Amino acid sequence: MAKRLYVGGLPYSVDDNRLGSLFATFGAVVSANVIIDRASGRSKGFGFVEMESDDAANDAIQSLNGTQLEGRTITVNEARPMGEHTGGGGGGRNRGRNRDRDVSH
Repeated sequence: MAKRLYVGGLPYSVDDNRLGSLFATFGAVVSANVIIDRASGRSKGFGFVEMESDDAANDAIQSLNGTQLEGRTITVNEARPMGEHTGGGGGGRNRGRNRDRDVSH
């Protein structure tokens, strides 16, 4: 079964091919995608790699997490499913503004 990995702290010069090559030394890479900012067309400094086997993915995590790539420390860990992210999120437009006012009409 394939395992999806998150890779953060990437140098902005790294593209999909370079990312895939970095992980290919640990096993078969199903896909490698650097996330690109739509407005600027530049890398956002993180991406995702899908490894064919769990063993290859675990080897890559153990070997690459915390290492240097072009002077930047990269983070490699198992990607969380889409609905599992925490933090962030904005409030409504009126957040906290009318807390002390009686707004019932």
